[in-house]
Amino acid sequence: MLINKTVSEFVEELASNSPAPGGGSTAALAGALGAALSMMVCNFTEGKPKFSSVQDEIFQIKQRGLILKDGLVNYIDGDTDAFDEVMKAYKLPKGTDEEKVLRSEQIQEATKQATLLPLKVAESCVEVLKLSLRVLTIGNPNTACDAAVSGVTAYAGFQGAIFNVKINLHSIKDETFLQTIRDKILELQEEADKYNQLILDRAKEVVG
Repeated sequence: MLINKTVSEFVEELASNSPAPGGGSTAALAGALGAALSMMVCNFTEGKPKFSSVQDEIFQIKQRGLILKDGLVNYIDGDTDAFDEVMKAYKLPKGTDEEKVLRSEQIQEATKQATLLPLKVAESCVEVLKLSLRVLTIGNPNTACDAAVSGVTAYAGFQGAIFNVKINLHSIKDETFLQTIRDKILELQEEADKYNQLILDRAKEVVG
């Protein structure tokens, strides 16, 4: 499993000529790192008398961050697994008309699943962006830089995930599915851009 590799092992595998892991797993990792950094800010804010007025919210953010972090970590391997399923479908026999039909159906289904997974990563990254902005606003100012990095890392994860969604759309024939995904992309992009800009603006005020 990718998540059991050391950092250097993971980076080396990314750099290899293997098609997976690739951008999808990297996007999920970026989102997970963003969530982890927001939790770090919470840990440096939690229990400090100076921040007594925000303790309840910090606790809630930390719990939400944990859920997002763990989910995104699972998506690191999930993305590679989804890619492998697409490759398996392409390797199915196509000697008869019946085999061709079955192969085409399997390719379509596997590609849809490989599209839905990075979409989930993108959704999670948007949630991390929201946490990042909040901890940048109410968290311990000594960790403001970490909160800002949480945000920009999550935004990178979001953009990477969206690229992986879009690339799969070229191979899908189901127009209803395509329209649903395109509508969701627009919705998520607008939300992600908004929070990313708010984070950048806030970071400029707090960090410089």
